Amino acid sequence: MIFLMLCAGSGYSWIQGSSVHQNSTSSNKRMQGPLCSVFPSTPAQVSPVEDLYEFICSGPLISKLGLTSERIADSIDKWLSHGSRLCRLFQLNELYLTAPQKARLYHYYIPVFVWCEDKISKHVSQFKDSEHIPPLVIGFSAPQGCGKTTLVFALSYLFQTTGRKSATLSIDDFYLTAEGQANLREANPGNALLEFRGNAGSHDLPFSIETLSALSKLKKAGMNMKLPRYDKSAYSGRGDRADPSTWPEVEAPLTVVLFEGWMLGFKPLPVEVVQAVDPQVNFIYKCLGILFIQLEIVNKNLEAYYDAWDKFVKAWVVIKIQDPSCVNQWRLQAEIAMREAGNPGMTDEEVKDFVSRYLPAYKAYLPTLYAEGPRGSHPENLLLIEIDEGRNPILGN
Repeated sequence: MIFLMLCAGSGYSWIQGSSVHQNSTSSNKRMQGPLCSVFPSTPAQVSPVEDLYEFICSGPLISKLGLTSERIADSIDKWLSHGSRLCRLFQLNELYLTAPQKARLYHYYIPVFVWCEDKISKHVSQFKDSEHIPPLVIGFSAPQGCGKTTLVFALSYLFQTTGRKSATLSIDDFYLTAEGQANLREANPGNALLEFRGNAGSHDLPFSIETLSALSKLKKAGMNMKLPRYDKSAYSGRGDRADPSTWPEVEAPLTVVLFEGWMLGFKPLPVEVVQAVDPQVNFIYKCLGILFIQLEIVNKNLEAYYDAWDKFVKAWVVIKIQDPSCVNQWRLQAEIAMREAGNPGMTDEEVKDFVSRYLPAYKAYLPTLYAEGPRGSHPENLLLIEIDEGRNPILGN
């Protein structure tokens, strides 16, 4: 039997659902977590590689990624190395991982990383050796609270530890400034979907085009740029663009840009489809002209988003949920965690009100996203991952 010597880490901080606390007071780091472990003085126990190998092979994403047990066996050292690194990142004890923790690492984060590495290799192969290669932009579309930010955080760390330079962006970074949001509210009185940031129309699209275009040019050593960040705590939670002096800087040559967002890849729909999103609610408010008109405006705004966001994305990870109602539960968990960490957070009622402003868009656009993928996406460069209420991948259709 083959054995692997592992070093036991110290106690860990791991929120069920694999959330790592986001530092809302700092714009320089999207996620924050210890990057090292304290090792015990006593010898570590040994754990058989064979058990972990069989566990990896049983993952729900393995066949979807085209991986075979033979290919995993040939690269098992890399899987173990990635797992060890993520344990240090999240302060997990490698010897005593719970089943959910082990699944999160070896059935989710690492398989997605392997997929991303494959897409990067194919992207690089399209260029000559003498050419400066632009970074590959990978889009991550997933509803709020389902763990996409933590996934991107883990991937970014793995790229860092394997010698690849990466940059992370969120669609949140392109929200309108506080002044721009105020102007949007004034221009759309009574539209609850545009009263706060979030839906199509509340983003600075020229700014996103400028940023993503500049990132695509970070090919040569010596070039650098700052990445925009958004401060959600500003103006009592209404938010504002963070001061540029706090923005993190990235240096060329970049290998990959990880771009995530809850509505990334949404496609505008025919008006009749939008009006049929919730017939019962539409019937109640039809005489007042409220809900369906609100969503129609958002749908119209969405037409400009392909040129601002989606056309830059060359590979897609779309995380599918079974029921949009999970978003309220996940968002509530995140806000409770923020409050417990001493950071500003919404009350339970505020969370309910906040999420309600996104549900019409989820009902309208998620079915098409899951069935067709984002505009311009190619099936070979699209990874659809279905997750359960615990945010873990499951075998989909």
